[in-house]
Amino acid sequence: MKQASSRHYRRRAVAAAGAALLAAGVSLAVPAGPAQAASSSACQGGGFTVLGRSGTTDTTVVSPSATFTVKGTYVQFTVVAATFEVRDYDFLPTANKRDMTGGVLTPVWASKLPQHGGTLTSAVTLSLAGDAVNLRRTGTLASGRSLDMKIQAKDCAAGGIFQMEIGRADGAKTTFVHRLAGGARGPAPFFFDNANFRERIGDFVTADENGDTVSCLPGSSRFCVAVSARTNIGNDFSEDFVGRDSPQGGAAPDSTVRVPNTACGSTNVPSIAHCGDVSVWQVASGGRMGFVTGEDSVEVAPAPSLCVENCQAQNRVRGRLAVLGFPFPVPADDRLRTLP
Repeated sequence: MKQASSRHYRRRAVAAAGAALLAAGVSLAVPAGPAQAASSSACQGGGFTVLGRSGTTDTTVVSPSATFTVKGTYVQFTVVAATFEVRDYDFLPTANKRDMTGGVLTPVWASKLPQHGGTLTSAVTLSLAGDAVNLRRTGTLASGRSLDMKIQAKDCAAGGIFQMEIGRADGAKTTFVHRLAGGARGPAPFFFDNANFRERIGDFVTADENGDTVSCLPGSSRFCVAVSARTNIGNDFSEDFVGRDSPQGGAAPDSTVRVPNTACGSTNVPSIAHCGDVSVWQVASGGRMGFVTGEDSVEVAPAPSLCVENCQAQNRVRGRLAVLGFPFPVPADDRLRTLP
């Protein structure tokens, strides 16, 4: 195991002392953590090859009968054609300065499964431009009503880089089950309760002109946000690797929310919706489940706006939000346990 990163632990020490200072009205600056935000430099040279296409294209492609691969410079994953389940999502090691892998192939997801119960039957609508890919396929639910699935991804070393969106004619919610990869192909990821957030729950924070975290008055700015609990994804190999699930919206009055995983027991603290390697979500029709990595996954962001179609991976307020980082290595007590 690598040596503990002083940058991560320094942030924890400052946060632990912060409550008393904030109560006294003192502004508290926190040094930036090592996780990297999305930027054009994180995507430099990025671009996917999908279904034999690359470069810039807008086309439709006859779908393969089983699976197809989405391969980029920074990330790769497999898509199950009939359902748009995603399997074997990996980060690839690169020389990019925002690389989070530590030089080895870094598996994240074994599967991201939308349990819609339907079948996609249309050709694949494929759009490639720069570092981005958009995939869409339609079909029918078990009831015979229409089903529409979209995958949007960016080929970048870090940032908001993936989302899956569902639309269904019956308006019902769909259970999405996300299962982390095992350790057979690289460092095993795990969910953890981020202590840097837990220690400051309820504090209102923002970023100053230098990018440092400072306290703020509620309502003083849309970038002044209350800290809440944060479940992140990490591993034991790279001090820079961090990510999280990122839900958004759906048709009002529904929303996309994390729900209890029935495989989890009440002893799993802090969240019975995760246990070790699984998270379960109810995704509203028109809503999406995203995947955010690097600095974007440890910033104190406002709730995403309601979205019903072509949702963005996150609110565009980069550089104005407080970044609390994460401890490395993650203490054993903070990891969400896998049930026996």
